Amino acid sequence: MAYRKEKIEELIKRIVAELLIKDIKDPRIGFASITGVKLSGDKTLARIGISVMGDPRDLRKTMEGIKSAQGYIQHRVGKELRMRIMPRIEFFMDSSVADAVEMVDLLNRLEKSECQTEGNTDDKNGGGD
Repeated sequence: MAYRKEKIEELIKRIVAELLIKDIKDPRIGFASITGVKLSGDKTLARIGISVMGDPRDLRKTMEGIKSAQGYIQHRVGKELRMRIMPRIEFFMDSSVADAVEMVDLLNRLEKSECQTEGNTDDKNGGGD
């Protein structure tokens, strides 16, 4: 069975997401989502991005839980894909979602600050005619 790289990445993402939701019951794993899968050119390594909502302690605990389930996840992905050479799975913390949320919050605060500044300027420049 020859799959395109993108199709394998999407299959791995779907399988791991389902495992996190349905099968893995580790209490350390909090609100985690799979942000993406990057498969190496020779298809021997699949790097899976994990995004976790919460404080740094939640991030650390979730990654510990996921890393402890890594062997089980590897086994289940291999069983589902049925490829001759199964890519080794490696997880990494993907902070892009948290960074985006932080950026939106920053933009909202900036906009609010500008609105307040404009309101104060109007009052000083003859708002009381």
